[in-house]
Amino acid sequence: MSGTALAVVVVVVFLLALYLLHRYGDLRKQQRMVLLGTLLSWYLCFLIVFILPLDVSTTIYKQCLLDNAHHPTPVPRASHPNQTDDNVSVYPNVSKTNPCEEPWSFIPDGVLPVFWRVVYWTSQFLTWLLLPFMQSYARAGAFSRVGKMKTALIENAIYYGTYLLIFISLLIYVAAHPKWKLSWGQLQTIGITAANTWGLFLLVLLLGYGLVEIPRSYWRSSSQSYLLAKTYFKAAKMANEKVEAEENLADVMEDVAGIHESVRYNHSLRKCVDTILTKCPADYREEMERRAESSGGEKNVLPTKRSLINLHKKVITAVQRHNQTQVQWSILLDEAFHLEDVAKSQSSSVRYFVHSLPSTHHQGWIHRFLYSPTVEWYWECVFRQSFYRLLAVVLCLLSAAVVWSECTFFSTHPVLSLFAVFVHLAEKQHNYICIEMVCFVSILFLCVCVYSTVFRIRFFNYYYLVPHHQTDAYSLQFSGMLFCRLTPPLCLNFLGLIHMDSAISHQDRIQTSYTSIMGSMSVLYFISDGFYIYYPMLVLLLCFATYYSLGSRCLNLLGFHQYITDNDMTSDLVDEGKELIRRERRKRQKAEDGENRRSAWRERYGVQGANGRTRAGYTEFNENQSSPVTEIKKSVKTRRDGEMEEQQRSLLQDNSSDEDSASRISTGGRYLSLSPSRSGIFDDV
Repeated sequence: MSGTALAVVVVVVFLLALYLLHRYGDLRKQQRMVLLGTLLSWYLCFLIVFILPLDVSTTIYKQCLLDNAHHPTPVPRASHPNQTDDNVSVYPNVSKTNPCEEPWSFIPDGVLPVFWRVVYWTSQFLTWLLLPFMQSYARAGAFSRVGKMKTALIENAIYYGTYLLIFISLLIYVAAHPKWKLSWGQLQTIGITAANTWGLFLLVLLLGYGLVEIPRSYWRSSSQSYLLAKTYFKAAKMANEKVEAEENLADVMEDVAGIHESVRYNHSLRKCVDTILTKCPADYREEMERRAESSGGEKNVLPTKRSLINLHKKVITAVQRHNQTQVQWSILLDEAFHLEDVAKSQSSSVRYFVHSLPSTHHQGWIHRFLYSPTVEWYWECVFRQSFYRLLAVVLCLLSAAVVWSECTFFSTHPVLSLFAVFVHLAEKQHNYICIEMVCFVSILFLCVCVYSTVFRIRFFNYYYLVPHHQTDAYSLQFSGMLFCRLTPPLCLNFLGLIHMDSAISHQDRIQTSYTSIMGSMSVLYFISDGFYIYYPMLVLLLCFATYYSLGSRCLNLLGFHQYITDNDMTSDLVDEGKELIRRERRKRQKAEDGENRRSAWRERYGVQGANGRTRAGYTEFNENQSSPVTEIKKSVKTRRDGEMEEQQRSLLQDNSSDEDSASRISTGGRYLSLSPSRSGIFDDV
């Protein structure tokens, strides 16, 4: 089994990272460099999490071999039955060591150090150099690669200045110390310490929130009334966001229309205007063309190149936000309809789950066979509540163990950290599978608390991970940066919890291969003996703040409405959302009833009957038949949906070769093709 476990974990983790990227990003439409950078950053961080337990078990096995080599156990030689006691003393004692069984996941010497160096330094290169540059490049509104690179370099120069101050401060501290002499290894340790210190600041904040919110969310999710009320609340907020996104898009499109009319086709800035038009929705482009033709060539104030760059950036942001709100609104409606159906099924005497809008539930035959309406009723109405409450209790116990261990892991005599106790008990029994399971469950729970918070947090629509393939390139890359910066300090903190980091536990033990690449933290005593030990205790205060919803209440006072059960504004928004869901249900019900009537008409009278064509050649209209105006609207809607799909693909790819995209528009203002070309490595970022 030597090396097999490592290979299996590498493949499984890659599939996990690819699945998450498929859920939040769009593998078909977004640019390859964005997808590759995000996938690589997520993959490397998940690798550290999944392989660290194997490193711990391998290190404990090596420690066992070392202890047996230095401290053999004397055992007297077994005597022959016919021997006398005097003859027994003639034979010397022999040494017998405690057997050290090789773990099933043992990794050969020399593999893990090289593996950790490649994984760690690649992730650090991504998070500190490549991803920040690609972020600025993706949001730049310039019309050429050189312009976007210039913008990215200027923004990152300001960004890196703050981190350079931390590194210089630590460097001056070490250089001024009379007992230390700077070397390459110490400089490397100072850089790693600075990065981990920044990550630990954010780690404790996210961990304190996740330790309380995750168990509480599962406990509250067991209540059907709570879920339905919160969905109504989210519907009211999402409706406002949807209206704001539509109004913002309309305002930006108005600015684009004015520039489209003022800059004629023989002007030098026309290529830039045409590039902006390719990012606009199809219906707005058609309206702009009609306005430009009816304006009669009226001259407005000509824009500058700088104003066009800013407008280009606004168009990209506005269209992306509009598309996200549309998809989120549709998903939220389906969720609300399903919860209302569950509430009706709970009060029904028939043990059979009935969907009020069957057209919204198109499942495969395997899903329909395994998850039949009867099974669905038992799960939603009987077992779901008990399962969620049991899961919440287990997660609550894990959270309590983490908080206790974070506050006591510095104590080695006696050992107070629960995770260290479990690992030491398994180490005495040489139960490596138990060691790996304890490590894996512990670090996985820590990662779930931290990473789930990363997926939930939202910075004023500036950073927001949206499922169902709606996350923009900037947010994907920002999440990759957060993962790469949070994972190393999280793993070091976990090694401190189980007393496998000698810089914190001060024990003479073999270090893990992961710790070896971090260098000796003793170079900076005030960090290894102070900050790394006492700062994680703040997680207790953050847990209390999260439990009493202090952050949500502060945001509520500032005007950012949060779901708080004992708040009047929350009740008003719940009532508003309930009315919005009722309206949307009536709309969908009417649309579905009309489609059912048309289907019945087609089945009864055939295709010609469905078209309303009689033998005399006249067109008859009745309530079961669509009028020509309706059919025209449907055809226009279908065409616009296709154009919106093409426009969204162009927006997500964000072609940076602006001269090429502008050349795909004819001199008469007619769009020949919107499919972008991929000619360079940073194209379409």
